[in-house]
Amino acid sequence: MASLLHLLLLPCLLATAAAADLAPAPSPSPPMPNLTSILEKGEQYTTLLRLLRSTGVADQLATQLRNSYDGLTLFAPNDNAFTKLPAGALNGLGDQQQVELLLYHVVPRYYSLATFKTASNPLRTEASGPGGVYTVNVTSSTGDDLVNVSTGVAAAVPISSTMFAEFPLAVYSVDDVLRPEQLFGRAGEAASAPAPGQAATAAGTTKKKGAAKNDAAAEPTAAPAPAGEEDDSASAAAGRGSVEWRTAVAFALMAVVNLVGAA
Repeated sequence: MASLLHLLLLPCLLATAAAADLAPAPSPSPPMPNLTSILEKGEQYTTLLRLLRSTGVADQLATQLRNSYDGLTLFAPNDNAFTKLPAGALNGLGDQQQVELLLYHVVPRYYSLATFKTASNPLRTEASGPGGVYTVNVTSSTGDDLVNVSTGVAAAVPISSTMFAEFPLAVYSVDDVLRPEQLFGRAGEAASAPAPGQAATAAGTTKKKGAAKNDAAAEPTAAPAPAGEEDDSASAAAGRGSVEWRTAVAFALMAVVNLVGAA
């Protein structure tokens, strides 16, 4: 009886085994994109790579990519972009400010060029400070993939090329560093305020002009003689004139007396 049951079940077992062999194996999940490798392949992002590694932001973004459901978008300034910054602007930032500057280039969501057209401004970035989260605005032209990113500090920065765009990561190259107004001030403020060197020069010039006026005022001038002293001088002069006249008359009289006595 058992043998008969085995014979009846054998076709079913064989069919199940065959189906299992024919079923496709589950496809392996795609590898997680490596941000630093993408930038290294670009060959024009050495400054950005150095800052990402020295600040630890590269590791932070790698962790976020592994755990994010929305993905990330990075605006990557090339080496030429950093040379356009004002002299000393980058080195003048503290460690935390450099982290904020880098995170200002990261949007915590995956955006393709097409989805930028439907994005609602302002876009939140990964950077934040005492005033809250730093934001950017994006604009795009109808009918093409031209996208501009604006910060309020300088002119809008266009996306120059797409370096990588596969969920969960999009990397777009930009030719200018995005400058948050929280670190660099609003547009026009830097131009209206004098540079430190100019301010020092102006202060020195003002001081010199003041010193010149003081020197001129300090020069001694002859004070007019009081009215009483002028009168006394005049009286003394008149007295001296009278004494001299009387002396002359006395000498003349003595001469006459001597002449008469001699006669």
